[in-house]
Amino acid sequence: MHHKLSVRRLTLSAMLIAVGMLLPFLTGQIQHIGNMLCPMHLPVFICGMICGPWWGLVCGALLPVLRSMVFGMPVLMPAAFAMAFELAAYGFVSGLLRRKLPRTLPMLFASLLCAMLLGRIVWGMASIPLYGAAGKAFGWQLFIANGFMNAIPGMILQLIAVPAVVTALERAHLAD
Repeated sequence: MHHKLSVRRLTLSAMLIAVGMLLPFLTGQIQHIGNMLCPMHLPVFICGMICGPWWGLVCGALLPVLRSMVFGMPVLMPAAFAMAFELAAYGFVSGLLRRKLPRTLPMLFASLLCAMLLGRIVWGMASIPLYGAAGKAFGWQLFIANGFMNAIPGMILQLIAVPAVVTALERAHLAD
């Protein structure tokens, strides 16, 4: 039984990484629109919630770097590396809270909101040395603008899409 569960988690994680590789094409590879809608975030939250925190962490850490290497977007340094920390936090925190909190819709939203906040804080903390190493300034204004203000459309999309998909997958018994 455990082996079947591991294979299912691996398969679902790989499928969600593939989805994360392709979703940004819906924004036409236009960086500004992609930054607003955050399409790579969706499959990472879903992976964490349906496959567990460690699979979510791996999915989140790999996705932006892999996508940068294959498609050139996001730019590897500093953006993809900073996003790798952010998305790893999203996947881990959303998966951990989904496991620990009651499996109700309000707790799904609570898990998602906590992961969104903590992931953005991790992104900001990772961005300081990464942007500095790339010779770019990173301060509070950029943190608030890129981490929150510009991401509001993406956050709304996440609050609609992630609970709908996770709930549907759980009802279809495709989630743990």
